[in-house]
Amino acid sequence: MSTDPCGGCGKEVPVAGGIANLWTFDAQTTGGMTLELADGTEYFLCFDCIEQLPDDREVTADDVAALSE
Repeated sequence: MSTDPCGGCGKEVPVAGGIANLWTFDAQTTGGMTLELADGTEYFLCFDCIEQLPDDREVTADDVAALSE
């Protein structure tokens, strides 16, 4: 299983699938997803950071930058 850094908090997040898991029975799942935001930017975020994003308006890069504070 490979990892990618979260664009919000910076922690390494497991990413399932691909050639790394082809011959294993590793049941670990992906810990985040890539989001395309309202301003056209794209970030890979862990599920914890996604939960912290505002849900009452469109999310922008400024909201992702605020996650690291």
